[in-house]
Amino acid sequence: MVRPQPTAPAPAPAAAANVVVPARIPPAPAVLPPRMPAVAPAQPIRPSGPVFNALPTASRSRLRRRHIALMGSFVLLVLLPVLVAAWYLWARAADQYSSMLGFSVHREDGGSTLGLLAGISSFTSTGSTPDTDIIYNYIFSQQVVAEIQNEINLVGIWSKPSGDPWYTYDPSGSIEDLLDYWKRMVSVYYDSSTRLMEIRVLAFDPDDAQHIAQAIYEKSGVMINRLNEIANEDAVAYSRKEMEETREKLVVARQEMTAFRNKYQIVDPTLDLQSQSTILNALEQELAQSLIDYDLLSGTTPESDPRVKVLDRRITVIRDRIAAERSKIGAIGGENGESMADVVAEYERLTVDREFAEASHTAARAAYEAARVQATRQSRYLAAHVLPTRAETSRFPEREKKLATVAVFLIMLWGVLVLVFYSLRDRR
Repeated sequence: MVRPQPTAPAPAPAAAANVVVPARIPPAPAVLPPRMPAVAPAQPIRPSGPVFNALPTASRSRLRRRHIALMGSFVLLVLLPVLVAAWYLWARAADQYSSMLGFSVHREDGGSTLGLLAGISSFTSTGSTPDTDIIYNYIFSQQVVAEIQNEINLVGIWSKPSGDPWYTYDPSGSIEDLLDYWKRMVSVYYDSSTRLMEIRVLAFDPDDAQHIAQAIYEKSGVMINRLNEIANEDAVAYSRKEMEETREKLVVARQEMTAFRNKYQIVDPTLDLQSQSTILNALEQELAQSLIDYDLLSGTTPESDPRVKVLDRRITVIRDRIAAERSKIGAIGGENGESMADVVAEYERLTVDREFAEASHTAARAAYEAARVQATRQSRYLAAHVLPTRAETSRFPEREKKLATVAVFLIMLWGVLVLVFYSLRDRR
């Protein structure tokens, strides 16, 4: 760019000729910025790999037929049944009253005085089934249902309300149907650690529920008494049989002892052996004294002295007597020539058998007396800690809880069906 040159000033007048005018400094040339080299326009960079086109944006979701079908299925499978169940529970279901009963089986394990004297315990079996378990199974048996039906008419009690086919009992049902309905209306809670049993009975009238609970308690008591009688009868029969067996063994042992005494003509061979041992001891002492006298006399007198001959004869006689007494101990004669030692051994064996038979018979007789005494008293009985109660308000059939259960179940079923539908749709 060329700048315009400045215009020269007009010449000064002559009067100012003597004025010195300074020299004019030329202006500095204008400095232009460096020119940038021309750059070619940038070319687009082409990717070396395959080119992917961008996906189109999702379109707005629309209500389709499957959505309408899902909502319809939810209404049909969940909402409608829940509404029907709620209507039935609050409009048609009859009120139910409960009666509670709690008891345990008390069992006396203490033995009698005769049992303690004989060294035996009470007649209880640690390996048998507990009485409470028997009562638990008995309550849900057909027998107790039939007995209570004959007494208080369960069919009439549980078929009272009209218009409630679900919770009431059909009077035309069989005893098996009544047993199934019994299991719905009677609940038993059993604690195996404490042996406590609690029973809840439901009925459409509080008095009916209390009567059924009272009947269950009475029937359980009858069953316990029956078990007690059976146990006592078994104990008495077993002890009587054992006493008879031990008595027969005692009779045989005494007969064998009598036969032994008749055979050897000896009442107690140990007494004979003891008496002969006493005689031998006396003879040996006499022999020792005679030998001492003989030695003293023979040392101071000649052998021809009559006293020496007398002592010598005495010693010979004593030795012969000792030999004779010892021969009696060695052999007593008899049919087989048994020795005294064999006879004493047989007698001791018979004595041990007789004493053992006597001790066994004494213990068996004491056990029999203990069992007989035990049978005369009640060793097990029901101890009720909660007598049958009478309800004042109806708290069953627990409508809110049952409705919530139905709703949760239907929602889970509907969700499973939806998942199955979508899984089949995706596979296609």
